[in-house]
Amino acid sequence: MHTFMRRLGCLVLAVVVLGFTNACTVTTREVASDEKVIYDEGYHFSDKKSIVRALVDSLLTKSPLAGATDRPVVIVYGVANRTSEHISTSAITDDIRQALLASGKVRFVNETQRENIAKEMDYQHYGGMVNPETMIAKGRQVGARYMLTGTLRSMEKEQGRQVRLKKKSLNYYSLNLELTELESSLIEWADSAEVIREASKPFIGW
Repeated sequence: MHTFMRRLGCLVLAVVVLGFTNACTVTTREVASDEKVIYDEGYHFSDKKSIVRALVDSLLTKSPLAGATDRPVVIVYGVANRTSEHISTSAITDDIRQALLASGKVRFVNETQRENIAKEMDYQHYGGMVNPETMIAKGRQVGARYMLTGTLRSMEKEQGRQVRLKKKSLNYYSLNLELTELESSLIEWADSAEVIREASKPFIGW
């Protein structure tokens, strides 16, 4: 009887260990770039895609870009993050720039590479290693006509204290963009895209 109980205990222990091992095993799967995967009420990569799509559509179908035929030059001075989360707003402007370039409607000043451009220009003109016939002429860079800027904001609301099994919260994200004509400093276009998400959380859970 003692031997049987010892064997039974070992069997139960083995089952428990096996169960924990399987529970701790990491599993992965491929996620399509257009698939909407949401784990909580916070900001997600799929939100970036939806707000970028909405704002690019607005930019291309409204004045002044809708009627432009000369591919005006735009410079992007970034999106300010006014949320409490660490959100890469440069990823938002990168996607907007790519979508607008793909439309063939506008061109962009490469403001992030200005220092490297100046370094290459100096090398070509003063390094003594470049054929003068192939040197890039100075004073030929194209000035931007428009400046694109924006702000990402968020707001969170929670239900008040009551007797309930679940607590609801509401997260609101808004991306506002402005297109300013540099010569006149007038805002020629402005629009916003919003994401509103409600979450219901149990008071007890993992």
